[in-house]
Amino acid sequence: MIPQPPAVDPALSTALAARVAAVRQLLNEIVADFSPVAFASSLGAEDMVLTDLIVRDGLPIDIFSLDTGRLPPETYELIAAVQRHYGLIITLYYPCHERVEAYTRQNGINAFYESVELRKGCCQVRKVEPLQRALAGRKAWITGLRAQQAATRDGLPIRSFDAANGDGGLEKFNPLAEWSEREVWTYLRLNHVPYNALHDRFYPSIGCAPCTRAITPGEDIRAGRWWWENPDSKECGLHVKRA
Repeated sequence: MIPQPPAVDPALSTALAARVAAVRQLLNEIVADFSPVAFASSLGAEDMVLTDLIVRDGLPIDIFSLDTGRLPPETYELIAAVQRHYGLIITLYYPCHERVEAYTRQNGINAFYESVELRKGCCQVRKVEPLQRALAGRKAWITGLRAQQAATRDGLPIRSFDAANGDGGLEKFNPLAEWSEREVWTYLRLNHVPYNALHDRFYPSIGCAPCTRAITPGEDIRAGRWWWENPDSKECGLHVKRA
């Protein structure tokens, strides 16, 4: 499931070095031009690449994550591992309990299985609203999105303007937009970066526990997220394409 880096692959090594250099340069430019800036980490493999680069360069980029209240135990274990490995305490944002209570009382605890509308309503409460609070006062935010991750991310730009968040909008950067899955995992392995244990159990994309499953060989890497829905609807609202 997870691509293992070859013992010796000069072409991959050269390509990855160029990728890393470009991302490091971009991160430094973001800090120089758009502080205060924050990195929204979902604690996926890509996010761990960016975490490692930010920490290695000592960049003043706040790293936060959204604790929806329904994350897998392995994700919490990774949060603790990040603290041990880097001495970094990731800032966690939680949903407003009043909104969670209202949603579950009206719709049920697992209503997200019933329709796309109800699933997106759950994501709105548990993820989108906390993200808006996390980005308040920022001039830019960074994600670990890659174009190859899903049909909804085809043509993903490295930089765009996010009108839905911040105080009147802010810049959004996806430094790994053009990276391949192989490049991500080669970086993690070569640099001994901690990652979610579920990746080794055929979970390439990890979100809330009830909405994430393992995939089988040959399936799309996002097949385990909201597997009961059409691939074209598989976004939570954090990263919505706008014309």
